[in-house]
Amino acid sequence: MNSKIIANGILRAVGVIVAIALVLFFLYKIQSVIVYILIAGVISLIGRPIVLFLRRRLKFNNTIAVITTMVIVVGVFAGIISLLIPLIVEQGQNLSLLDIDQLKNNIESLYTETIKYLEINNIDAEQAIKESKILSNLDYSILPNFLNSVVSGFGSFSIGLMSVLFIAFFFLKDSNLFQQGILTFVPNDKETNTKRSITKISDLLSRYFVGLFLQIFILFVIYTIGLLIIGVKNAIVIAFLCALINLIPYLGPLIGGVLMMFLVMTNNLGESFSDVVMPKLLYTFLIISIAQLVDNFFSQPFIFSKSVKSHPLEIFLIIIIAGLIFGVVGMIVAVPFYTAIKVILKEFLSDNILVKKLTKGL
Repeated sequence: MNSKIIANGILRAVGVIVAIALVLFFLYKIQSVIVYILIAGVISLIGRPIVLFLRRRLKFNNTIAVITTMVIVVGVFAGIISLLIPLIVEQGQNLSLLDIDQLKNNIESLYTETIKYLEINNIDAEQAIKESKILSNLDYSILPNFLNSVVSGFGSFSIGLMSVLFIAFFFLKDSNLFQQGILTFVPNDKETNTKRSITKISDLLSRYFVGLFLQIFILFVIYTIGLLIIGVKNAIVIAFLCALINLIPYLGPLIGGVLMMFLVMTNNLGESFSDVVMPKLLYTFLIISIAQLVDNFFSQPFIFSKSVKSHPLEIFLIIIIAGLIFGVVGMIVAVPFYTAIKVILKEFLSDNILVKKLTKGL
């Protein structure tokens, strides 16, 4: 009897392990679909206030309100792309102003000095290159492969974009669609708590994403005013791009600052470095510093405390921990994920002392 029970227990454990492995393998295979659903969920959370405004204030039909919201989202996306294209063209024109002859002379001089150094040290450069078989190992299919990658990447992007928009449309049209999918796996006695959790999470995350847009707008205004004052070309586009990059926690401001200084420098190629380029770089650094001070001591604390109802220090620690464990992606999703966990804990473990302290104010 005991041996039969033990055998059944082992078989049951093996079955559970195999089932978990199969589920994880299945999720790994459909990871792109999961990403589409998550992005569509974010878009639906951002568009939810617009849909509610159109339905309640302007008395739009639900379908018309959703279609209008999707048109606005697509219009914003297309507007961002249309803004970036002239900037890329402008920077390409600026880089074309480089003195190619001088650059060529510098490279030839470096090559000559390298050959002389090798000859002094009794190293035959030509023989070394032949023995290394560098030229014979060159892959001449790099260019066709690159072109194929570009074409396939564009095709994947198009499919992904259409999939995200399609899923987001139905998430907005039927706000209970996502909720019903989750409730399918929830026991009947937990449905009420689960519904409250989903509603609370949706409200908090909608406010959070709207708050992020407010944060970007404040940075955009500061960057634009500063760059216009010092006379930078394409100031509005550069300001918007660098403000958008600021969405990446902690790394975003650094990347955006370096990018802004690079674009300001390339805007003034051919000018005197000491009289024009260097002063503009210093003014740009001052603009970035002012914007980040406003963002760190006003925008972010206000957004985090009012939208997700968490202390800024609490958010800081969560983002750092998520970044150490999961990298940049973890830093980006840390706040929404942490907010969802807090809401769930409050609904299902409201009697726990630690949970009460952690979720105070929710």
